[in-house]
Amino acid sequence: MEHIYQYSWIIPFIPLPIPILIGMGLILFPTTTKKLRRMWAFPSVLLLSIVILFSAELSIQQINSSSIYQYVWSWTIHNDFYLELGYFVDPLSCIMSILITTVGIFVLLYSDNYMLHDKGYLRFFAYISFFTTSMLGLVTSYNLIQIYIFWELVGMCSYLLIGFWFTRPSAANACQKAFVTNRVGDFCLLLGILGFYWITGSFEFRDLFEISKNLISNNNETHFLFFTLCALLLFAGAVAKSAQFPLHVWLPDAMEGPTPISALIHAATMVAAGIFLVARFLPLFIVIPYIMNIIALIGIITVLLGATLALAQKDIKRGLAYSTMSQLGYMMLALGMGSYRAALFHLITHAYSKALLFLGSGSVIHSMETLVGYSPEKSQNMVLMGGLTKHVPITKTSFLLGTLSICGIPPLACFWSKDEILNDSWLYSSIFAIIACFTAGLTAFYMFRIYLLTFEGHLNVNFKNYSGKKSSSFYSISLWGKERQKMMKKRFCLFNFFILKNNERTYSFSEKGDGIYVNVRNLMCPFITIKNFGTKNTFFYPHESDNTMLFPMLILVLFTLFVGYIGISFNQLNLNLNKETETIDLDILSKLLTPSINLLHQNSNHFFDWYEFLPNAIFSVSITFLGISIASYLYKPFYSSLQNFKLINSFSRLRRGSKEIFWDKRIYFIYYWSYNRGYIDSFYEISLIQGIRKLTELTHFFDRRIIDGITNGFGISSLFVGEGVRYIGGGRISSYLLLYVSYVLIFLFIFYFSFFYII
Repeated sequence: MEHIYQYSWIIPFIPLPIPILIGMGLILFPTTTKKLRRMWAFPSVLLLSIVILFSAELSIQQINSSSIYQYVWSWTIHNDFYLELGYFVDPLSCIMSILITTVGIFVLLYSDNYMLHDKGYLRFFAYISFFTTSMLGLVTSYNLIQIYIFWELVGMCSYLLIGFWFTRPSAANACQKAFVTNRVGDFCLLLGILGFYWITGSFEFRDLFEISKNLISNNNETHFLFFTLCALLLFAGAVAKSAQFPLHVWLPDAMEGPTPISALIHAATMVAAGIFLVARFLPLFIVIPYIMNIIALIGIITVLLGATLALAQKDIKRGLAYSTMSQLGYMMLALGMGSYRAALFHLITHAYSKALLFLGSGSVIHSMETLVGYSPEKSQNMVLMGGLTKHVPITKTSFLLGTLSICGIPPLACFWSKDEILNDSWLYSSIFAIIACFTAGLTAFYMFRIYLLTFEGHLNVNFKNYSGKKSSSFYSISLWGKERQKMMKKRFCLFNFFILKNNERTYSFSEKGDGIYVNVRNLMCPFITIKNFGTKNTFFYPHESDNTMLFPMLILVLFTLFVGYIGISFNQLNLNLNKETETIDLDILSKLLTPSINLLHQNSNHFFDWYEFLPNAIFSVSITFLGISIASYLYKPFYSSLQNFKLINSFSRLRRGSKEIFWDKRIYFIYYWSYNRGYIDSFYEISLIQGIRKLTELTHFFDRRIIDGITNGFGISSLFVGEGVRYIGGGRISSYLLLYVSYVLIFLFIFYFSFFYII
């Protein structure tokens, strides 16, 4: 099947006709193109389906042949400089291609209904098709130049999609924030590429790996330091793109884009690009132990930071965004430990589970908009949700399965991949393993917090308005779901927690609960007055989404249930001809990754010990159930019927000891830390944004007052001297003669006294 590889270069260009044809149609036949806009969904899905078939066939060939294929065209040759273009087909390329296209198809099917009434429907489909083209080009790139070109195209598409609703200031600011943050990583990536070319003289992957290994093995300290610096710069590009600490600040703001594109970005495209880059260059990083340690360190910091920042988010999409950040940290940790297979396994399982969660959140938001109107601050606010189980049962079931998968409940997909990372972390570092296991419990806590606040209990919009009070003595949402939004975002408020006296406490169940800003009946008016919507139906409760939105979610449920089985290690011990025991991997993922693992010089025939796996799995599942139990205890509204009795509120009046007050201070510290994003955004705003603005103001003052002041000063002084001379002369000849005689007399006087002094 050699001809399959020969035509692999066409994979990135298959979806490209869609944005080209849409653009030409809008230019040449704008009216007809807009009227027939829904027909573009079919060719978009059809072309991506062709890519799936192509990628699946390539994957089968990879499993059967266990080889890496590359094809090269010489682009330019001049003396010692030559530049080649080509495509590179290996297991990593096949996995990423299947991942991108499958998630892309589900997003396109979902978007056909989700974006139906949006005026930017055609623009949205053009952007997504070009996004998939850029990502497919990235994963099949042959050298560093192609990597960088498609890397920038991926960043450009994400900028356009995050700021899709560019008339909203929040969306415009979010896409600018993502663009600027990624520019830092892209600049580092460019410097790393140029540095490696300066040393090796080649942009090709295999040449780079071989030359780097030979130079480092020569124990040349100068080469080693420069290689380490260049490798660190390459890794910085992946840090920005995959939202790793400290360049993660753009990811939660990227939720300003449409929900389907949030699913695509978080599952298989932009954030996966950074993981792909590190995996692609892992043969280079693995010969530099310091870089591997840095990768693992950044990964474990991101794992814990993302989980803690997700604890108190009220926006359902932002909570899922921080979950993505934490799970990407697990992948980066695995790559830093050298667990190539575990990282890619978790990339696959997480992609489908997180795509399911984002599409489920989009279905919830879509149903909430019938009550609160088109207002992201309200339709995405989990405080206003609750009790959606009976209104959106299919969405609820799908979201629950995705939540259980991310939490790591067997036999769902993410359990197998996350457990493999946790097992490897114990072999790498006990400290890292403890943090990773603790974060697994936090993951279960905040994911079930999102689920319970969204689907369980009462519909809080109707429930609060039913009481008819702006302030209610009953508060059905605990401290992590507080409704107040006026938090300190631009200045630090940690000082308040340290000056709180031990005999003072704040209450989780306040006597003065916050009410909804507007009555529900008023909130329904914007939905009716939106001109784009043709429906005249008015809903007093959320309703289930249409079938075109539910179908992709149900297919993703199947992936969430069964995709984990491709990586479960089933080893079989055999005796070879020399009567030596060898292990044979029976799972699909290990067979597919054999060429890449051989390139890393790792032993792919490791025997999987189920007796060692089971205790570790039981331990991790126990931690997960502990997190779920705590979330259920805090958020499951078992006391909703006790409003009139104020039983729960009476607990807050009980006098407690200093230990409880101490823990309250710690809890509120964690809450404000999480809600204010760890004050990292505030730190960047104070140190970078405000600092740069003050520097520009100082530079502007120096330029206008000092530089221009000196130049303008000469001009102004000359003007005043000229004006003075003009007024003294007055235009009369007698005045000029008087001045002339006066100057002559002064000159003679000076000459006379100087001559007399010489004598």
